[in-house]
Amino acid sequence: MEKRLIQDLLLFLKTSCYLRLSLLRFCNFAEYQENPRRVSAPIDKTTFAGLFESLLADISAVTESVECIDVEQESFIEVGCYIYRVFPAIMELKYAKKSPKNVREILQSISQNVSLAKDLVGECHKENQPVSETELGSIMAKLEVVIKDIGECLCLIPSATFGGDEYAETAVQSLSEEMQNVHFEVKQPGELRAKELESKMSFATEQPKKSKMTVESSQMLQQMPMVWPLSEEMQNVHFQVKQAQELRTKELEPKLSFATKQPKKSKMGIESSQMPEQMPMESDLYSVDVEVSICTESSQALNMPILNDFLKISSPRRQYESIDKSLTALPKVAHYIEPMYDTFFCPITKKIMSDPVTIESGVTYERKAISEWFETFSHIEDTTCPTTGMKLTSRVLSTNVALKTTIEQWKDRNEVARIKVARVSLSLASSDSMILEAIRDLQHICKRKQYSKVQVLSAGILPLLNKLLRHKDRDVRCEALELLRQLAEDDDEGKEMVADAVDLSTLVELLSSSHQPVLYASLHFLLELSRCQALGEKLGSATGAILILIRIKYNHQVDSFASKTADEILKNLERIRVNIKRMAEYGFLEPLLTHLTEGSKEVQMEMASYLGEVILDNDSKTYLAERASPSLIKMVHSGNPIVREAAFKALAQISSHHSNGRILVKAGIVQVMAEEMFARWIYDEPINSKKEAAVILANILESGVEHDSIQVNPNGHRIGSDYVVYNIISMLKNSTAHVLNINLIRILLCLTKSSKSLATVVSVLNETEASYTLIEFINYQHEQLGVAAIKLLITLSPHIGNTLAERLCKTRGLPESLFESPTETNHITEKQAVSAKFLAKLPQQNLTLNLALLQKNVVPVILQKIILIQRSGIRTSRHATVYLEGLVGILVRFTTTLYEPQILYLAKAHKLTSVFTELLMKTSSDEVQRLSAIGLENLSLESINLSRPPQIKKTKSTKFFSLPKFLSSSSSKRIRIPLLCPVHRGVCSSETTFCLIDAKAVERLLACLDHENGEVVEASMAALCTLLDDNVDVDKSVSLLNEFNAIQHILNAVKEHKEESLWQKSFWMIEKFLVKGGNKSASDISQDRSLPASLVSAFHHGNGSTRQIAESILRRLNRMPSSSTSFYTM
Repeated sequence: MEKRLIQDLLLFLKTSCYLRLSLLRFCNFAEYQENPRRVSAPIDKTTFAGLFESLLADISAVTESVECIDVEQESFIEVGCYIYRVFPAIMELKYAKKSPKNVREILQSISQNVSLAKDLVGECHKENQPVSETELGSIMAKLEVVIKDIGECLCLIPSATFGGDEYAETAVQSLSEEMQNVHFEVKQPGELRAKELESKMSFATEQPKKSKMTVESSQMLQQMPMVWPLSEEMQNVHFQVKQAQELRTKELEPKLSFATKQPKKSKMGIESSQMPEQMPMESDLYSVDVEVSICTESSQALNMPILNDFLKISSPRRQYESIDKSLTALPKVAHYIEPMYDTFFCPITKKIMSDPVTIESGVTYERKAISEWFETFSHIEDTTCPTTGMKLTSRVLSTNVALKTTIEQWKDRNEVARIKVARVSLSLASSDSMILEAIRDLQHICKRKQYSKVQVLSAGILPLLNKLLRHKDRDVRCEALELLRQLAEDDDEGKEMVADAVDLSTLVELLSSSHQPVLYASLHFLLELSRCQALGEKLGSATGAILILIRIKYNHQVDSFASKTADEILKNLERIRVNIKRMAEYGFLEPLLTHLTEGSKEVQMEMASYLGEVILDNDSKTYLAERASPSLIKMVHSGNPIVREAAFKALAQISSHHSNGRILVKAGIVQVMAEEMFARWIYDEPINSKKEAAVILANILESGVEHDSIQVNPNGHRIGSDYVVYNIISMLKNSTAHVLNINLIRILLCLTKSSKSLATVVSVLNETEASYTLIEFINYQHEQLGVAAIKLLITLSPHIGNTLAERLCKTRGLPESLFESPTETNHITEKQAVSAKFLAKLPQQNLTLNLALLQKNVVPVILQKIILIQRSGIRTSRHATVYLEGLVGILVRFTTTLYEPQILYLAKAHKLTSVFTELLMKTSSDEVQRLSAIGLENLSLESINLSRPPQIKKTKSTKFFSLPKFLSSSSSKRIRIPLLCPVHRGVCSSETTFCLIDAKAVERLLACLDHENGEVVEASMAALCTLLDDNVDVDKSVSLLNEFNAIQHILNAVKEHKEESLWQKSFWMIEKFLVKGGNKSASDISQDRSLPASLVSAFHHGNGSTRQIAESILRRLNRMPSSSTSFYTM
């Protein structure tokens, strides 16, 4: 009977061997599909085709023959295993990209040895005559030589055959060494073997459990039709021990009967009632690790030493029992897990015990379960044992130390195997369900004890989990994140290992997931990592991590849980100070403010330094001004130079936003900065903080605060007082630091905005002759200092302009250096623009400056630049408009001193009348139009002096003036004489006499009267008034202007603009038209409905001249009574 049982076991092993051989071929095929080394160009082995086929046939024959041997079964099975394990090495030779030169010799030698092994195994076949123990020993010795020879053949395979696949090469070398060191012994006689087997079978039948054979997914099996029949055969196999002894039958019957009453469905859904689940299973002939299908890249990345077990033989005595339910989907678990024994299970819970205790009846239970059982009895005397029913007199629970230790040791051993199986499953990743089962089993393992996490960490699981973070299935990502969190839990070393293996950029991406479970899992994992201070820098430096966490934190209304978790992570990251800076850069200022106000002096200094370095938006600056100003001002008073410097930088950053000016003034910063600039001493030594204080004070004053009332010291001095201005100008004259000088000038420029402070500045400048210093700054090598000085000089020019002009001409290199203009308009600098504006703003009638500019021949340069700017447009440079206005303003200067012959000649030579006329319409700048009109006014005033009667002798060279049609006569056509200008009563031209009529400027000036800018309108009106002056022929001039409908333009200007100076000029011209324009002009004026109202308003509210003119017009319009003759006589 026992022999029959062994034959059934061997048949089962043989069947399992075939199944695994089929799986191996499928896995190899999948690997060849993934590995270009094999699939791209398989070796042409047509020469060795017959040799390959015969060799594989012999290997199959040997594995089939071992089941038919009834002596030394284990040794023969081991021989079959070794020969079977040669199969992958042969496949490597067959599919190698580069065939080794000695392939024929290797294959022939292996083939001869396998053939010999087949013959030797055949001699011991049960159908042949029995062999003696002496013959058996000889056969085993020969088989040992055969195995060793095959091992030597394997070591001859060159490394190039494996194409860089280190795993395959290592596996073959390992098999070669094992086979060369093999040794077989003839063991005890058959009678003793039967007793040993009987004891094993007895032990096996006493351990009824569920066997869960794990198979590959249905999709994989569909690609292997040859596996299906074998799979069904294995699932329907049934082992039965025949009756040999009556006693033996009685012992085995009830146990086998119990085993067959526990049918379960396999993972493939096939009923396995015919398979006794408690039957001990021995190892396959060929111990194939499922990792054979892992691609080369994965193998190298994981650096898995377990791959060297690819061809290692499994112990044939190892018995496999049922496994934990969570592992049912994992591959070949039964080949790794040790059996579970009945004594491990609590009779109540039917689960493995973790705290086994023994009660009075001698039965062991789980402590919690038996305690709950006892509580069901109200009286102690009623208590019974749940298994035996025995009445108990005591409820004492005694820990079963031996069993508890055994279970713990069993769990420890099986955890290693389960980790290995889970790792293989994650490597294969053939299905989402397999991955989830593997991850969840690892989670269960990690919950048991801390050392279990160490085992998982050292098993190469982390790289696989890192890849799974990008898995398409969200559940897989969630479970992977949870497992990573468990591995990082409660151990900083584990956290660092996990952080090194995980791609933080992927984790940051998961923080942006719209799937809530993924988001929560990511936050929990990151929270666990952030608890390790050593990882703070690494986590904070991950691109976008802090930014996204801040966004989640502030999104409290949408997801309060995520917001709370993100806030906790940020608090952990705050322990690294550089992370506080990163948070501030992204607008999260609370950590920085907290450390600034509550931290140690060192921390406060560092936080203040961060404030000076971080680029903040205006809202953040305002928030800091409100919260941090007191602390920063307190740090300024510190005697530590480093702390003070950090505080100054932070205050400079905050004060740069003008909206913070009032906040800082309220905090008392002006007094502190004034003290730093004028009277700061520590230990009788001055502190050189003037530069920093000047920057902050200039920023505050530029914010527009009312500085007249700001007190700078306890003595009552105001910011605009003589005390402050004298100190600033004194520092300005004695300082060589350009940064300090720039900010001192900025302060003075702010003070000039107040009339009271302006008077103080002008007075002190005149008294100290500091204007020389300002003018010298123009040619200073630092351009910004020159710009600041010129801006201040422009502001002061209306008050001390002549002094500045005289000193400018006396300064070496000036004023010509102000005209170092660019060759291209897009290179116009701020200094060049303000320099031109400065020259234009100085008193225009200053002959000294005008002659100095004339001698430097600047007019041709100016005209060239004006033309260049007009062609390219003012948008080519942001300073182009200011520059153009300054250049035109300089040209206007020359029109104010036309009494100087040199300047008069210059105006004629460069046709300034035509230049200004063109600028009236060909510019988009109101200031240029205003200046051009002023220039035309100045030139037109000189026309009456330049116009002369014609000289007949010089007729040929005299330019004839063309009269308007209404002034032409038939006689003029017949007589060739020089025509006179009807307005100026002489020969005129735009070039020589600056005549506006000849220059065709009248129409353009009238068009400017419709301008929106009142200053442009007034300047144009003033130019037109020169044509109605008492020195010209007013009648002819009025007639000429009527031709251009001038009165309507004038009336529109009165209606649109209310400036008194403009009204005065307009009313003056209207009166001229009423007096000289005849009935038509009077009719046009009287019909204007808005004019009377303007006249009445001027009559009531205007000054003396305006009121007088308005009154005269009203009388002429019969709106007021005329004076009587008698009254006039009186």
